[in-house]
Amino acid sequence: MKTNYALVTGASSGMGYCYALELAQRGYNLLIVSNEDAIHEKAQAIRTLYPTREVVSEVMNLGTPTAAKELYDYCQQQQIEVEVLINNAGVYHDRDFLADSEGFNQLIFHLHVVTPAMLAYYFGQDMVNRHKGYILNMSSITDRIAVQRLGSYGSTKAFLSGFSRSLHIELKDKGVNVTTVRPGAVDTGLYSINATATKIGKAFGYIVTPEHLVHRALNGLFRGRAKVSVPYVWNAILLFFVALIPTWLLRVVRKTGLF
Repeated sequence: MKTNYALVTGASSGMGYCYALELAQRGYNLLIVSNEDAIHEKAQAIRTLYPTREVVSEVMNLGTPTAAKELYDYCQQQQIEVEVLINNAGVYHDRDFLADSEGFNQLIFHLHVVTPAMLAYYFGQDMVNRHKGYILNMSSITDRIAVQRLGSYGSTKAFLSGFSRSLHIELKDKGVNVTTVRPGAVDTGLYSINATATKIGKAFGYIVTPEHLVHRALNGLFRGRAKVSVPYVWNAILLFFVALIPTWLLRVVRKTGLF
């Protein structure tokens, strides 16, 4: 059996690639997965930086009903023992639910709900049997922001947050730590934040780099924390004011076209 492996989904870019790099730095071998062929180039780059690490890359569409079982079976066939599971793969659209395509809506629910939950189910059982393991689920500050155009995204992240908290309680005494990561604005290509807004956000600490987020997240995971929120203060301030907005006012804002 090949041991000391971390499995990172969505690792061909952004936060996923940063997770892979830092886990390699921390001494883990890697299985990195993406639906993009670029994952093989990323694997080679990691091998160059960390020549003593084993890095396995696999192209796979995780947005299907059977993806988690297929990935778990692959690990069984390759005799890869996963100690760390990073459920990072995700998609984002700032669009009304009914305006999105059937294909995208199926993708986001499978990718954000079904696949991470079932990966935790399959690999979690092995971790419990070994009495050691780590599961990190990437949620979002939007898990508590129910507004227009974020219906699918925010709701799936709300599932991940609630699911992760329950799983943390269930598995903590069995040697497995489950951590929810709830980032606010992160400087990756996923959210299409313009350059000026990014510069201002970084200056005030509201927008963080993926490297900063990943470092904080992994520290929380390995220290046994249930939740990591980055940037904490700005997230708390935003959520406080969002909670004060009544639904009728959001409908007015929509009618005016301000948001």
